[in-house]
Formats: sequence, structure tokens, C-alpha cells
Amino acid sequence: MFEILFLGTSASAPSAHRGLSSHIVSHNEYRFLVDCGEGTQRQILQSGKGFKRLTRALITHGHLDHILGLGGLLSTFLRWEAIEEFEVYGSKGALERIRTLLYEVVLRGKKTPMPLHLVEIQPGVIFEAEDFTVTAFSVYHGRADSLGYVFEEKPRRPFLAEKADALGVPFGPERKALVNGEAVMLPNGKRITPDEVLGDWEKGSKLVLVGDTGRIDNLIDVCKGADAVVIESTYLDEEADMAEQFSHLTAKMGAELAQKAGVKKLILTHISRRYRAKEVLVEAQTVFPNTVVARDFDTFVIKKEFQDVG
Repeated sequence: MFEILFLGTSASAPSAHRGLSSHIVSHNEYRFLVDCGEGTQRQILQSGKGFKRLTRALITHGHLDHILGLGGLLSTFLRWEAIEEFEVYGSKGALERIRTLLYEVVLRGKKTPMPLHLVEIQPGVIFEAEDFTVTAFSVYHGRADSLGYVFEEKPRRPFLAEKADALGVPFGPERKALVNGEAVMLPNGKRITPDEVLGDWEKGSKLVLVGDTGRIDNLIDVCKGADAVVIESTYLDEEADMAEQFSHLTAKMGAELAQKAGVKKLILTHISRRYRAKEVLVEAQTVFPNTVVARDFDTFVIKKEFQDVG
């Protein structure tokens, strides 16, 4: 299960109700900041989430509306917040601009109270934990050196509670051991193996964050079967020519991607001040009904439905 909190959902410049691009993706004890537009640290505080364990930032590209908040965030870390380290992941082009912002504007020769790492990444797996991975993929956004990110749980076998009940497996550590692939011995001396109470392997939940882009044809494979895709929607179809000129999407294009990739839920963000959210939503839902337009501080839980082990 992944949780995504939208901190900023406006395109290019903030509006009265929308901050600039930034999200927090959480999975168990892990928290990732995805992009960090101007004002992100205030949004973090206002959300009530705070900075604890927020030690990794994943940057989609180096445009200012996606990185300026890193300067303020680092400045706060220098004076107020105690974190063990801070890592910023991004493409070579994005990190060149971020390095200038952080080292030449914010730090100017000062040392950080914690290790600061700028990690240049290429498409592929960039982070792996026991039960999930984060994978970067290439995104077309004009001349920007852009990346998107896939958060995906590793495959697992669902626990079949009815079979466990029939075999007399009690609730508690025995069921947990079976889920972990260990055989257990019941009080009556009967040995139960995982194969007796676990179903076939199933894929875990998949969350795709595309960021800004001007094309969808190259994203179908990476988004295929995703439980949720988060993607920009800067323009409406009536201004498709302008969208193409500035390498952005229309709401209709994002919906077409979701339809072609067999996505379960489409979440649109990066909304221009020229449109109302309802206009964006109506255009997208005519193509892909299960679409929502994210607002600042909206939270979505992305998960597969597995049987609870009790």
C-alpha cells in the first residue's frame, strides 16, 4: 500500500488555492518527497506531516516550479530541523541546477549539519526495500532532462483465511509465520505448510508519477496495469496547440493514456490558473471515468485488496 499526499497542484505559478508541484509518497516507515516547488516546506507544516523521516527527494526535472522549494527546505534544515541526512535524486540536468541553488545560493561555503547527497540517476531501479521498489523512467518534456517514478510493491501470495480456518490455524503468530513462508506446528501436532494457506503469486500495488510531459505514446508500457497514475493536466483540449508548443498535456490526453494503459485510477495535477478544476475533470471523464483532479492536501491510498491475516 502506498499513500500519496498532494502538497502543491498548480502549474508554473501558484494560485490562491494551489501551491507549486510537490507530493509526499509514503510506504510503511519510508517517505519520499517528489518534487519541491516554491513554498513546499510551508505546505508540509500545514499538512501536519512534519519533516520526520523525509530524507529523500525525487525530482522529475529541473524547471524552477519543481525545485525552488529545495532552497527553503535546506535553509530550514540548517536552522531548525534535525534529520540524519538528505538525499536528492534526479537527472544530470536537474541536479546541475539544484547544485547551483543549494551550494551557491543557500550554503555559500557553509557546511550542512547533516550529510547532503545529490544522487544522479538513470532509468532503472533507484531504491529497493524489502517489499517495494522505486524505478525511474524517461519522460519527454521538451528539452528538460526529465524522469518519472514507479512505486511498486513486490509480488506476494494472499493469505486464504477460509483455508486457515478450516485447518484450525489460530489467529496470531502462526498466521504471520505462514505468510512469511514458514511452516507451523499446531497444538494438536498437525504441521501446516504455507502452500496450504497461501494463494497464487499476485502483483503488489503500483503507483506511477509521471510529472510534466508532452507525450503519452512512450508512457503506455510503464503505466500498464497501474493502480493509479499521477500526471499533469496543464491545458484543455481547446488549447491542444499550445500544449504541444510548451510540451504539456491536455486533460483529454492524460485520460487517453489511462484508457490505453488499463489504469485503475487517474489523478490529474499541475492545473493551470486559467481553468476551473471542474472543466478539467469533465474533459477527462468523458474518456476515462475514474479520474479525479487533485487539490492541495488531498490524500489517496493506493493498494491491492489482499486478505487480512487477522
